[in-house]
Amino acid sequence: MDFIETIKQRAKKQMKTIVLPEASDIRVIEATAKILKENFANIILIGDEEVIKNKAKENNLDIEKSIIINPRTSEKTNTYAEELYNLRKEKGMTIEKAKELVLDEVYFGMMMVKLQEADGLVSGAIHSTSDTLRPALQILKTAPGTKLVSAFFLMVVPNCEFGEDGVFVFGDCGLNENPNSENLSEIAYSSSKSFENLTGKKSKIAMLSYSTMGSASSELTEKVVEATKIVKEKYPELEVDGELQLDAAIVPSVGKSKAPNSSVAGNCNTLIFPDLNAGNIGYKLVQRLAKAEAYGPLCQGIARPVNDLSRGCSSDDIVGVVAITAVQSENN
Repeated sequence: MDFIETIKQRAKKQMKTIVLPEASDIRVIEATAKILKENFANIILIGDEEVIKNKAKENNLDIEKSIIINPRTSEKTNTYAEELYNLRKEKGMTIEKAKELVLDEVYFGMMMVKLQEADGLVSGAIHSTSDTLRPALQILKTAPGTKLVSAFFLMVVPNCEFGEDGVFVFGDCGLNENPNSENLSEIAYSSSKSFENLTGKKSKIAMLSYSTMGSASSELTEKVVEATKIVKEKYPELEVDGELQLDAAIVPSVGKSKAPNSSVAGNCNTLIFPDLNAGNIGYKLVQRLAKAEAYGPLCQGIARPVNDLSRGCSSDDIVGVVAITAVQSENN
């Protein structure tokens, strides 16, 4: 059984309810039909019921077991507007603005998650990352004890002996452009927890750089060196080292040669990139050249599970992210 199938099997045990607020997109409708057929999550679609059902019928897709809600006709819309107003009035929200916002499918879906009428939300097929995360941060807030919301990709590399049988978490590849050392330490902590939650295996973290253990020195490498020190001081329970070049992080023989005193070098499965340039380039190289499955950008640090999609995603990508979101909901 491949990795994403194990995630689906875990999801089946609890059958969480996931909101898809972009139900006018055919990829979302296709994904819904697949999810309902495989029966690992309940689905709420946000949008015009007639439009959604017509698209499903035209494409011979069975979505009958989904719940479809139109914010413009729902009896819950006024309640959600009042709740949003109460949440944000100290930030200048007016009741008129709240009523306008909850007509937006993403805001409406986020209120469902906030009020525990759904367990998680997946968006991004037609919305930008900011259009997904802004309402998440306004409504759901950050998780307790979390200072920074960040994003990661779950990478599943076929026929790969590195990482956890080819499974990696890459962070941050989707949100924080140029994190400082403190931010990198928070990304490392959150990414390790995401890896362990989704795989059930121990995270081994590499703080990546173009240098390994002082082989080069610059402002760029010093940021990663300092971040590694912060992680080790703040989270002594984590298995982490840096700065490490990519080969020293994941190839045992190279790790032993370049970082012989490291307990994780050569065996890392959680890779922390120094900035968004490196992270975005890195995951796309692995996705395209190694033909890896890339699920994300997945969010970490939000109080309830919310995940972003690439606007170039396929229906199968959406299916995978919904399964992951359902599993992330297990402890909520």
